[in-house]
Amino acid sequence: MSHADDTEGTRRDFLYYATAGAGAVAAGAAVWPLVNQMNPSADVRALSSIRVDIGGVSEGTQLTVQWLGKPVFIRHRTQEEIEQARSVELSDLVDPIARNENIQGQADATDENRTLDEEGRWLVMMGVCTHLGCVPLGNGAGDFGGWFCPCHGSHYDTAGRMRRGPAPQNLPVPVAGFDGETTIVLG
Repeated sequence: MSHADDTEGTRRDFLYYATAGAGAVAAGAAVWPLVNQMNPSADVRALSSIRVDIGGVSEGTQLTVQWLGKPVFIRHRTQEEIEQARSVELSDLVDPIARNENIQGQADATDENRTLDEEGRWLVMMGVCTHLGCVPLGNGAGDFGGWFCPCHGSHYDTAGRMRRGPAPQNLPVPVAGFDGETTIVLG
């Protein structure tokens, strides 16, 4: 084997690796726009999290906001509503399991697991009936003093838990938390 053959092999290897590298860069540049277009757009990212000022929501009233195209009920509950919700036995509930919608990730539908604060004054939940997607009436509606869906007769208690009617589940609790004393962040 001569010295010229060793040099030729080295040049050939270099050209092979350089061509393969350039091909990989070109393929990546061609595929990147296709992958990048699957990312959410700026308007969708802006809606994924909202801040709600609850400073003006007085006790015994609720605020309804739009989040991800759906209504969200933010209720400032009275002591009577809290006591009524906490006195309910889980065995009396149609849906005693909170599933994966629960803020704290706990598996039961106790009132403590469904509220934002330890005192239970703030209840945040999706305002969509779990039967067919109607928007229930609030402010003490229904047989249990919470929410009532007049379309098909589903009754929810003061913690948004299903008590009577065709709805199969409790009103879902979205991911939410406090940012200061008067701001709730959804999402």
